[in-house]
Amino acid sequence: MGSQRYEHEVEPNRRLDPAVADEYFAELVEELAQKQGRAFVAERQGEVIGWGVLVVEEAPLFVTEEERTYAYITELYVNEEARGLGVGQALIAACEDEARRRGLRQIMIGALSANSRTMDIYGRAGYRPYTAELRKYL
Repeated sequence: MGSQRYEHEVEPNRRLDPAVADEYFAELVEELAQKQGRAFVAERQGEVIGWGVLVVEEAPLFVTEEERTYAYITELYVNEEARGLGVGQALIAACEDEARRRGLRQIMIGALSANSRTMDIYGRAGYRPYTAELRKYL
């Protein structure tokens, strides 16, 4: 629920009802199994303070074959009290190391464009804009 509350601050369409956590966890477990996924957990004194989730994705056929299969960080979250301590960077590094171990040439991560803090963190980690999705309410 922490990531939902955090994203809800910049994007009000994020669900905050209690059922979302269980529903999303079930979906995440399935995605991990289907997409050769791996989850990383950060702990401090036995308490979970963050997590990162890596999956393997396939780009469309118009992408060159050598870059078609890539790693994607689908989840990256750090508890509020642990932010600014390097936990997020360590989780990103763990995901990147796993992608390298698998022989993948690139890794991607998504963020809400209005979440400037997250965009800055990812930029400092070496991530650059690649695509953009635009939205219009009708």
